[in-house]
Amino acid sequence: MSSVLAMWIGCGGVVVLITGMDRDAGWAAESSESSQERMEEKTFKQAGFADVAQAVTPAVVNITATVDIVESRGGGVPLPFKGFGESQPPRGIPKRQKGSGSGVILSTDGYIMTNNHVIAQSRDLLVTLPDAREFPAKVVGADPETDLAVIKIQADNLPVIPWGNSASLAVGQYVLAIGNPFGLNSTVTLGIVSALDRGGMGLARFEDFIQTDAAINPGNSGGALVNTRGQLVGINTAIASQSGGYQGVGFAVPSSLARPVLEELIKHGKIVRGYLGLGVQEMTTELAPWFGLKSGEGALVTDVVPGGPADKAGIHRGEVILEYQGKNVKDGQMLLEHVTRAPIGEQIELGTIENGKERQVRAVIREQPPIPHARRTRTPRVDHPLAGVEVADVDEAAIQEYGLNPVIKGAVVAFLEEGCAAELAGIVEGDVIIELNKHPVESVREYSSWFKRLKKEQAVLVVLIRSSRHLYVVVKSS
Repeated sequence: MSSVLAMWIGCGGVVVLITGMDRDAGWAAESSESSQERMEEKTFKQAGFADVAQAVTPAVVNITATVDIVESRGGGVPLPFKGFGESQPPRGIPKRQKGSGSGVILSTDGYIMTNNHVIAQSRDLLVTLPDAREFPAKVVGADPETDLAVIKIQADNLPVIPWGNSASLAVGQYVLAIGNPFGLNSTVTLGIVSALDRGGMGLARFEDFIQTDAAINPGNSGGALVNTRGQLVGINTAIASQSGGYQGVGFAVPSSLARPVLEELIKHGKIVRGYLGLGVQEMTTELAPWFGLKSGEGALVTDVVPGGPADKAGIHRGEVILEYQGKNVKDGQMLLEHVTRAPIGEQIELGTIENGKERQVRAVIREQPPIPHARRTRTPRVDHPLAGVEVADVDEAAIQEYGLNPVIKGAVVAFLEEGCAAELAGIVEGDVIIELNKHPVESVREYSSWFKRLKKEQAVLVVLIRSSRHLYVVVKSS
């Protein structure tokens, strides 16, 4: 991360919410143009936004998520002069921790939209309304790829915020953010739309953010961003900050993306997206000549999944996709949007260029497979050196969680029982085991194969990678 944007912060579940109240409709609907114009005109005549804030704040809620966490373990030699008699909490025992965020009520019977990072891995959810009523909530569905989620409470006649059209936003237009920063419920801040269509920041797979200078802080995640007509135009998600707090750069998922996610999660509990089985990157003017192109437009194919739709269609790495169904492809993000929104089973036509030769390719859209979770195994509770060690494959989830180099092959240490032999020898969570007794380990399967052969009195030489360094550790039975 550069010195300008030192960190990305998911705003602790803040929901920025600006809405007009529609207590009669079961679902939040778009206001008519005439009523929108009247409300906007009234707002500016009063030289303030009090009416808009008063209308929408009842539909912005506080979400408290309870999660179980396990303290990370240090390994190796204990500190020589630790405070004598100092009380230390036991390590490795799950503890409950609470986090707070925001949410937006979008139906009178209790459907609420928030960020996925607000409710992820929660064991309990509690929703508190601005009138102090509290309701337990359940997760209806979540979509990590847009960082959105839908939860449900059992209640009736709730205030709602109507949907707005984020596509009609313009840079410089006033917006309000409503949420619960730092636990301060029903906080309203004012700003403008600073930029549109922000992407490529690594916050989510699908990025098309509204950038705003309306003050957003930790606790605003999941909150609502509304226009001067009291309509929901975005769900506040993250801030760019050097200090961890507001510095004038916040991001919200636009309503044009959030609304179909809400409807799909309620209907199916998951998001069904189209899939071609290829990886792409943005074409640049620097790369273009190497691929026989005069401009920096197109999607450069970097990976093709064996047996996937693109592979079956004969698409190769190094090919550049220039057209999708006869329409120009500006970049990889545009191609991704077309593919993911395409009906499953639809045959599509792509215009490509490879080695200076253009061609037309037909492929069939398939349903995107789920992102694989780490396969894990824990050594049985027997008396041998690696008892109490849990390892996982070095997959996408492990790479993100432990900050691993994607090219490493091995078994990452995901859990250590308190006081086990491996911990006493200095192994810590996040270490990647690549050898056991000089036998290569490239996966959980290979790890499992070798530790089953260890005898209880046998020591084991472990080669591991920690922070890009190789380390040798001898582990003996306790």
